[in-house]
Amino acid sequence: MAETRGIARPYADAAFELARDDHELEPWSDWLHIAAAVVGDKDVTRLIETPNTDKSALVELIVGVCREAGPDTGADMGRLLNLLKLLAENGRLSVLPEIAELFDKFKAEVENTVDVVLTAATPVDPAQREKIIVALKRRFGREVNLHFQLDENLIGWVPDSRLMTWSSMGRFEPVWKNFPVL
Repeated sequence: MAETRGIARPYADAAFELARDDHELEPWSDWLHIAAAVVGDKDVTRLIETPNTDKSALVELIVGVCREAGPDTGADMGRLLNLLKLLAENGRLSVLPEIAELFDKFKAEVENTVDVVLTAATPVDPAQREKIIVALKRRFGREVNLHFQLDENLIGWVPDSRLMTWSSMGRFEPVWKNFPVL
């Protein structure tokens, strides 16, 4: 993973610079994630790994899916096409998931946002979610994109300095404060 991240970083940097200069961060993020999903498909992975695969046809396949599934913003996909061609020529299409992940990290820094996943064993009502968002904004000093996941099998936790629980006092506290045995 560390090796592919190192390979992906210059491509992610370049894509981010292009998207930021064109004020197209959101479409680029969407396109990169779609392209990453395409190369993650086992059949496409097999094509990427086959030495005699027509690289331009592979790039056209990825761009076609991005065009169909991506946002209809009118943004120019020419630069995405060029990036994908470069990745294909250099045998780097397989690092698209890492490129998308790094791109989103750069985007979050510029937009001063943080993505948070709230996982709970029972549904959390909208008012409670809003309280959580307000508390996290205060804690991190950033806008918060809260994503909710319902996991009815949730029965435990992993002690971690960033693992927080919502206390009965209406604020976040480290998990260990609520469980004296930790």
